[in-house]
Amino acid sequence: MSEAKVTEEGSRNERPGREAVPGAKGGRERLRRRRRRGEQVVVPEAEFGSYYGRPIIKAPTWAARDIAGYLFLGGLAGGSSALAAGAEFTGRRALARTAKIGGLGAIALSTALLIHDLGRPARFLNMLRVFKPSSPMSMGSWILMTYGPAAGIAAVTDVTGLFPRAGRAATGWTALSGVAVASYTAVLISDTAVPAWHEAHREMPFVFVGSGAAAAAGLGLLAAPVRETVPARAAAVFGAVLEQAAVRRARRRLGPLAEPYREGRGGRLMRVSGLLTVAGAVGAATVAGRSRRAAALCGAALLAGSACTRFGVFEAGRASAADPHYTVLAQRGRRESEER
Repeated sequence: MSEAKVTEEGSRNERPGREAVPGAKGGRERLRRRRRRGEQVVVPEAEFGSYYGRPIIKAPTWAARDIAGYLFLGGLAGGSSALAAGAEFTGRRALARTAKIGGLGAIALSTALLIHDLGRPARFLNMLRVFKPSSPMSMGSWILMTYGPAAGIAAVTDVTGLFPRAGRAATGWTALSGVAVASYTAVLISDTAVPAWHEAHREMPFVFVGSGAAAAAGLGLLAAPVRETVPARAAAVFGAVLEQAAVRRARRRLGPLAEPYREGRGGRLMRVSGLLTVAGAVGAATVAGRSRRAAALCGAALLAGSACTRFGVFEAGRASAADPHYTVLAQRGRRESEER
């Protein structure tokens, strides 16, 4: 049934309820119902892509050595400071000193890699001109500035024996801020348009904190006396379980968007990371307390596994940004979620 509508341009016929609305999902739903009933569909379901298969978003141009190394060393620094506080509290002075020196060295190298990627030191200092809680980059810069000097005080006072009260206060502060140092980089990369990073924003902080704890435990096992490695061995198990559980949850939740974490260079690095981290944690829980060689091997495996995690996450993000399929898939997923 049709009805006439009179306008200034004249009259035209309308058929109520029969107009095609751009972007309406009714056509897609009817197509799916026909497929479920086994009917032959002449027109295939639309495949979304980009012009000539070119990327929709600009892939990160960061160097893997600089940014992935910055992510790894930041996690190592934060985890080492937390481990140092625990070791000092339980009277394990050698392990505490190892973790403090390791935390200071890691944060210094991490900051150096960040500045190298920025190109000029002035660019890093310019980020300190504002304090913007809604900006992960701004907050990360201030976290580094408050953590770095405290890590230096904690390490220097422990080595020299001078100003022990200041050293204990700095150790406590770095233990608290170390969690932020280990996790803020996850927020930083998740706040981008890169599909593999942005869509995993719920699990990424847990992956990075677990990876940082495993790396710090690896450093402790590698350098501290075996008799003092009990906190490091506990941190190894905790970090490995947290990291691997978060990685597996992200893969299940992301579905097809998790392909960059399973395939290509990123997938290979993540598989190696899982093997090394699990092997290091199992060894730390079983044989690392019995011999210096076993402890060193477990520590090296944990450090290498943590590094592979950060480089794997970096490569997976870069691969997802270069392929328009993942960008469109992420956009459609968000749209369907909003419609539901």
